[in-house]
Amino acid sequence: MAITTAASRLGSAAFDDVAPQELRPNSTDMESQAVINAIYRHVLGNSHIMANDRLPAFESLLNNGQLSVRNFVRALAKSETYKKKFLYPHFHTRVIELNFKHLLGRAPYDEAEVIEHLDRYQNDGYEADIDSYLDSAEYDASFGDFTVPYYRGFKTQTGQKMSGFPRIFKLYRGYASSDLSQISGKTSRLAAELGSGRTTAVVSQSGPGAAGFAYKASPQGVTPQRPFAPAMYDGARLYRIEVAGMSLPRYPRVRRSNTEFIVPYNQLNKTLQRINKMGGKVASITAAK
Repeated sequence: MAITTAASRLGSAAFDDVAPQELRPNSTDMESQAVINAIYRHVLGNSHIMANDRLPAFESLLNNGQLSVRNFVRALAKSETYKKKFLYPHFHTRVIELNFKHLLGRAPYDEAEVIEHLDRYQNDGYEADIDSYLDSAEYDASFGDFTVPYYRGFKTQTGQKMSGFPRIFKLYRGYASSDLSQISGKTSRLAAELGSGRTTAVVSQSGPGAAGFAYKASPQGVTPQRPFAPAMYDGARLYRIEVAGMSLPRYPRVRRSNTEFIVPYNQLNKTLQRINKMGGKVASITAAK
C-alpha cells in the first residue's frame, strides 16, 4: 500500500511495500552479503564507500553468526569511517540529525531530543551517545537484533509524532542522493524549525523529471514579500517566481542555481518559457504586492 498518493512525486515510492531486511538463522552467504551491503548503504547515508571504509573483521563475525546486525551497526557508527564522513566535518546539531536518520530511521521530533543527545555527547562522549540510540526501547521495538535499520519516518506508526513525516523529507533527499552530496551542504536542516517548535511543509526530493528539484532556502529563512522597485511597472500587479535548478550562462552546466524573478502579469508567460528553456524548475509563483 502506498505511503501517500503523492509517493512518486515526493520520492517515497521506493519504500512502499518493501519488507525490512533481516539476517535470519542459516542465511546463505549471498543473503548475508546483501544484509551487510544494506547496512553500509543505510548507516553511511548512501555515500560511496571504498574498500578501506569497510569493516572486514566485523563482516566475518556477522557471516559466522557471532555478531548481530545491531552490533554491526554499532561498530560501523563508532568507526573512523563514520566519524570522518559525519562527525568531524559537521556542526553537532547536524551530526545528531544524521544519527537519528541513520540509526533510528527518522528525524528528531523536537529540540528536547537534540539537547538530550548533545548533553550526553558532551558529558559521556561520542560512543556513549551512539549506544543510547542502539540500546533504546525504540530501536529494540523497531529493529531488534537482526533487522537492518530503515527509514520509518515515511509511515504512520504507533508512538511516532506527525512532525516526523515532513521532517524526514528534509533529511532524505531521494534514492540517488547521499548525505555527503546534498545542495545544503554541512548545515543543519532542522535547527530553525526545531528551535521555533514549528513544522514546515514537505519539499519534494531531488531527482530527475518535473517532480524533482534541488531547492535551497534563503540563509535568513525568509522570502522577501515586496519587490525592490515596483514603480518601474506602473502599478501593474507583480508576481514572484521562485526557481530551483536553473543553469545560468555564467556557470558550467554541472552547476545549478536557485533564484527568483519579479515580473508583471503580462511578462509571466514569457518568463516561464525562458525558465523552462534554461532547465529551471518553478518552486512557487506568488503575488509580490
